Amino acid sequence: MRAAAFAELTGPDGVEMVDRPDPDPDSGEAVVDVEACSINRHDLWILQGDSAMVDADDLPFVSGLDAAGTVRAVADGVTAVDPGDRVVLCPNETCGTCRFCREGPENLCENFSLYHGGLAEQARVRADRLVSLPDSVDTTTAAALPTAYLTAFHMLRKAEVGANDLVFVPGATGGVGVAAVQLADALGARTVGTSSSASKLDRMEALGLDHAIEGTDPDELREAVERVGPADAVVNHLGGEYTQLGLDALRRGGRMAVCGRTAGRYSEIDIPHLFLKHKHVIGSTMGTQTELERLVGLVADGELAPEIDETYPLEETGEAFRAMEERESVGKLVVTSDSA
Repeated sequence: MRAAAFAELTGPDGVEMVDRPDPDPDSGEAVVDVEACSINRHDLWILQGDSAMVDADDLPFVSGLDAAGTVRAVADGVTAVDPGDRVVLCPNETCGTCRFCREGPENLCENFSLYHGGLAEQARVRADRLVSLPDSVDTTTAAALPTAYLTAFHMLRKAEVGANDLVFVPGATGGVGVAAVQLADALGARTVGTSSSASKLDRMEALGLDHAIEGTDPDELREAVERVGPADAVVNHLGGEYTQLGLDALRRGGRMAVCGRTAGRYSEIDIPHLFLKHKHVIGSTMGTQTELERLVGLVADGELAPEIDETYPLEETGEAFRAMEERESVGKLVVTSDSA
């Protein structure tokens, strides 16, 4: 099989096509013919050498969390799926034995990790991590769901977002930002989002964004958000200086869920502002497999249409990462195989 491997951790130019043996499933596993796999900033950080989980000793490394396709083979005793089933992978990897695996939610697992290997023609995966797809959900659409939409959905749930709430989404044109806007709209909530690009914000308004604010300077954004009104919740996938901005935007007792560090891994916040106004800052990583199943159901029911900016053939995976690096896209970038 062919795979788009990270041969060097130097950015998009480090992606090379390699040939690897077709995999066979071990106990509890399935092999999936990958028809589509979306990419995420998590993958880009690895490719740029900005992740502690992969170094030169691991090269060539095949990344790709969000794989969807058709089951090719299963190991003896596997009953969760059958060859021929259309599926999307929940990329959560959990130990199954810690208290959080026993009691839930699973994404609190003490040994939580993520699957990698979807940027290839075939992927060997845990069979019980595969979610079946209805006929109405194609694999390219399904591949957009597992990381960005699952993360945003879990964040909105942790922030207790409901109908008529106002949700602030700084960086609304990123993967998680787009997902948060669309999902908040599906929940009946209102959104205010920011971006440095007016044209991208125009696209976001078509996806359900209620209040668009152009700019990146936190002080200017703060004033603009305050004119809209205090937010009930904040979906913060940026970190850095946007954390204090999110706190400032929140109403008294509001909740901010944080999942990323694109703007910086450290944030300086006003502690008295936090506790005197009873505000909440909540860490969040990915979501649960049950939530992914719910997202597939929302797509099947026509309540959610994940935004896909562009698809790329497997051999152009490097170009997909270049588009992500240059922040050209709104929505997901999906790599597809010849069988998609």
